Amino acid sequence: MLFPRGARKLPPLNLTHQTPPWQEEFKGQVNLHVFEDWCGGAVGHLRRNLHFPLFPHTRTTVKKLAVSPKWKNYGLRIFGFIHPARDGDIQFSVASDDNSEFWLSLDESPAAAQLVAFVGKTGSEWTAPGEFTKFSSQVSKPRRLMASRRYYFELLHKQDDKGSDHVEVGWRAFLPGLKFEVIGSAHISLYTDESTLKMDHVDHVPQSPASHVGGYLPQEEPSADMLRPDPRDTFFLTPRMEPSSLENVLEPCAYAPTYILKDFPIARYQGLQFVYLSFVYPNDHTRLTHMETDNKCFYRESPLYLERFGFYKYMKMDKEEGEEDEEEVQRRAFLFLNADDFLDDEDEQELLDSLEPTDASLRQSHNTPITAASTKTAATPTPPTTSPLKEQIPRHSRALNWAPRPLPLFLGRAPPPRTAEKSSSKVYVTRVRPGQRASPKALRDPPWPPFPGIFVHPRPLPRVQLRAPPHPPRPQGHRTSGFQATELRPLVRAQATQKDQARAQGLTAPTVDLNSSAEAQPVTSFLSLSQVSRPQLPGEGDEGEDDGAPGDEAASEDSEEEEEAAGRPPGRWHEGAIDWQRTFSVGSVDFELLRSDWNDLRCNVSGNLQLPEAEAVDVVAQYMERLNARHGGRFALLRIVNVEKRRDSARGSRFLLELELQERGGSRLRLSEYVFLRLPGAHVGDEDGESPEPPPASSAHPDGRPELCRPLHLAWHQDVMVHFIVPVKNQARWVAQFLADMAALHAHTGDSHFNIILVDFESEDMDVKQALSVAQLPRYQYLRRTGNFERSAGLQAGVDAVEDPSSIVFLCDLHIHFPPNILDSIRKHCVEGKLAFAPVVMRLGCGSSPHNPHGYWEVNGFGLFGIYKSDFDRVGGMNTEEFRDQWGGEDWELLDRVLQAGLEVERLRLRHFYHHYHSKRGMWARRSRKGSRAE
Repeated sequence: MLFPRGARKLPPLNLTHQTPPWQEEFKGQVNLHVFEDWCGGAVGHLRRNLHFPLFPHTRTTVKKLAVSPKWKNYGLRIFGFIHPARDGDIQFSVASDDNSEFWLSLDESPAAAQLVAFVGKTGSEWTAPGEFTKFSSQVSKPRRLMASRRYYFELLHKQDDKGSDHVEVGWRAFLPGLKFEVIGSAHISLYTDESTLKMDHVDHVPQSPASHVGGYLPQEEPSADMLRPDPRDTFFLTPRMEPSSLENVLEPCAYAPTYILKDFPIARYQGLQFVYLSFVYPNDHTRLTHMETDNKCFYRESPLYLERFGFYKYMKMDKEEGEEDEEEVQRRAFLFLNADDFLDDEDEQELLDSLEPTDASLRQSHNTPITAASTKTAATPTPPTTSPLKEQIPRHSRALNWAPRPLPLFLGRAPPPRTAEKSSSKVYVTRVRPGQRASPKALRDPPWPPFPGIFVHPRPLPRVQLRAPPHPPRPQGHRTSGFQATELRPLVRAQATQKDQARAQGLTAPTVDLNSSAEAQPVTSFLSLSQVSRPQLPGEGDEGEDDGAPGDEAASEDSEEEEEAAGRPPGRWHEGAIDWQRTFSVGSVDFELLRSDWNDLRCNVSGNLQLPEAEAVDVVAQYMERLNARHGGRFALLRIVNVEKRRDSARGSRFLLELELQERGGSRLRLSEYVFLRLPGAHVGDEDGESPEPPPASSAHPDGRPELCRPLHLAWHQDVMVHFIVPVKNQARWVAQFLADMAALHAHTGDSHFNIILVDFESEDMDVKQALSVAQLPRYQYLRRTGNFERSAGLQAGVDAVEDPSSIVFLCDLHIHFPPNILDSIRKHCVEGKLAFAPVVMRLGCGSSPHNPHGYWEVNGFGLFGIYKSDFDRVGGMNTEEFRDQWGGEDWELLDRVLQAGLEVERLRLRHFYHHYHSKRGMWARRSRKGSRAE
């Protein structure tokens, strides 16, 4: 589990050969284990469940091998002994909805069980009740059984969320004409009595081939790029360079970014607006590419636009023979525009203000503090207009990132310089908010002429119907799908006001709903400003086309059917337009690099922002030049393992460099240090005045290029203690899994500098203290609290138990799958007095596992939080008064105070960092069936 793709030997199957003592009173019933709230209809889906087969939700018994609980999304494991009525050849058959498997042993040992009958393998197969002969696999071969012996059996059943659930096993003597009869209580008995055992007592649970088959089958190819091996996963095992070797490599400099909110009053939950993302190189493949068949929000266009037109806008169709030269027309294609044609942040804001005059008053209704930081619309501050650095700093639009000069991003002939009369022609590439339309002038004057293959025409034509399919009204606080910063960030507060209510009721946070279906959002693309139109088809007149009323673009799809009935061709490609010889040209485009550092809450399947290779290589080359100048060329660069950049466009950028070096005559070493690329003239003192910046030496770059320096007080410690703090209550199976994962982390990494603190709210389903004592952990602490479960109070109690203020506390959840480098990641991104760490976790969906991850990145969740204890105490700790009887929102409230204390919060998506799917059914001793369904 720690090294999912690493080379390791598979552990042997722990099969049960010796059965517990059997008693005569066990007759008449068999053991039944229920695994709740798990999607899929195949037995293979049940085996993917993290808790199968040891930790079911329910342990009970059943008196007949025919069960129909009238429920959904569950799995059953029924096991015990069969007592034949007479000697002879017996045939078995199983029927179920959905899949099922019936295993039978040659004797009473579970280790000898064999698959004798089954219904389906994919989850789509099913039978009606009593339909024992629908599939050939349902009926077993005849088995010779003896009435004087008992035989171990196991029945596995998986039900999805559709159909009439049932599973039954029938048998018959192997004689012509006999029908199958359900096996009743007279011929079955318990495997063992579980009525007096706690949930964490699992030694008695039988381990058979039925419960483990397929569990250890390695996949030939990973199902997603994010599962492939990456040097980051195990780089922490490489010995680190001595800090003394790096002391005088760079000149020291003060580190005080402009986006720090030291002692800055902000509104409730407004801290979400001041959390920024870092850029990463090389590609860590945290983008969920294997899920983009359902979610296309990563691309700039509306999903409805992509569904209808695809990516034709990014293509330039080749000219046919005899076609007149239209080079100038083709030059105006979207991907062949000059970089200056794109709007920067200021122009974008002016355009939106002109589109919706009431937008400014709407933004002013939120109590946003009037400061320099809050008045900027970009994700990071920009220098003043009068600053001499303005021309040297790249413009970072929320739509595209452009360098100070046009880069050869696209193929084809470079466009000529723009003339003065064309300077006002801007192309708006960021999406417009729903309901907004371009000004009449923009519609009358398209920004570029037409050319073959692009759906833009010089004259107005009927617009393409871009209406979303019917859907129920959105709940209050639902995010719009626009991409403008001034529009999105104030709406975070609207989401925040509902997060408390949603979590308190056990519901999913609103952002889950918002990001689950991008196609349900009526988003217009930027082409709406230039009259998005359908292709002109043969037979259509050039004259008499009407622009239509303002509401025409919202016309229903029924109008298209009326057009077909009237004989007019619909707004789609006509069969006559198909040309198998049509070829085209494209510009090389990397959508990863076109993203900005704007935290796009709308798209939760996109990964970490990608740092351009040229920028990462340039910074590494400068550092290696200084390092070898200091040590006489003793170190050689083997590879760049990881580079992380946090941008401050006013003063410079912070980098975390992780390099694999080869020492001359020595071994391979790991360099992992923070450096600062300071902009010329951006010399500042420490904000507290305690450590003024030393006078800078003569610039190493007389041409005014940025130079590297060593940021003061920004060094991380490799062996600092990390305390995992987890409050628990009646979560036996999850506590056992968490302790097993922590013990495996210790065994595989050899790192003993971490501590487990469990705060137990009177758990009744297991002895938590006993479980801690037997787990092979380097150190642990057990704290017991009385009363109802309170997450804030539990976390605060755990932090109070930590004595060393210079150690890291990691506020943790119980349902987490940790990557092998989790300790190293926490230490690297927590710096006392400077940095706190809130890694983004991937929430797995129902039926998904770490080996087959499907879900989303929880971009709004800050419940997993690493911070030095001294900083935690300085910000006031958890709010235990307000969040006494509820949970949800306490992480956002803590974030507000952390930012106000002057700390940065590092935000990165971590590979192999998952939040297991689980329902809230029965959590915290709320076991009533009616109450659990309400949750």
